[in-house]
Amino acid sequence: MTRVALIDDHESVRLGLEAALARTEATEVVFSGANVASYLSWRRAAAATPADVVVLDLTLGDGTTVSENVDRVVRDGSSVIIHSVADRAAAVREALAAGAAGIVSKSSPTHEVLGAISTVARGEVLDNVEWASAVEGDREFADAQLSTREREVLRLYAAGLPLKAVADRLGVAYSTAKENITRVRVKYVEVGRPAPTKVDLLRRAMEDGILQDAPDGAPGHG
Repeated sequence: MTRVALIDDHESVRLGLEAALARTEATEVVFSGANVASYLSWRRAAAATPADVVVLDLTLGDGTTVSENVDRVVRDGSSVIIHSVADRAAAVREALAAGAAGIVSKSSPTHEVLGAISTVARGEVLDNVEWASAVEGDREFADAQLSTREREVLRLYAAGLPLKAVADRLGVAYSTAKENITRVRVKYVEVGRPAPTKVDLLRRAMEDGILQDAPDGAPGHG
């Protein structure tokens, strides 16, 4: 059972999603509210565990930014899907950089939203048209300026190979491959797109076109 929280300042949107999720046996809506603060307050008051997936509107009416909202929810232990009209590339980029797992347009059919929730709940990367459009529409997003060798190491490592196997494949020392991955992480931090885990590196590689498709058995955290 996937535990879902809905955060949107439009009640009609929340009610629509609640109704759709109620028709599935695999999901349970544990919270529905207008802002992140009320969700976290409910969590504390109810001593409830974090929702598996939080479906979050890109812009809320309480003066908060998308970056702080995503960051607070991710730090609290939930995966985040942005549910938005997706017409503000810079804001979408901020959400992804803060740790959102992906974005689903509010114009998408309900079954696509439910599918996205299932995908993210399984720990898989959400790769969709809205995400790609937002990335392509914002040149800053892809500006990590990786060298050719760094891109090669990232491509193989993000595809699931252990670092030693990456080094063997490229004919370089293990220490060299490790140094390249360290530099890649530093460069992504510098452009506001941190990638502390292997899953994060997989996302960055897909976002930047270094890796076209999520490999079978995508890497877990570590």
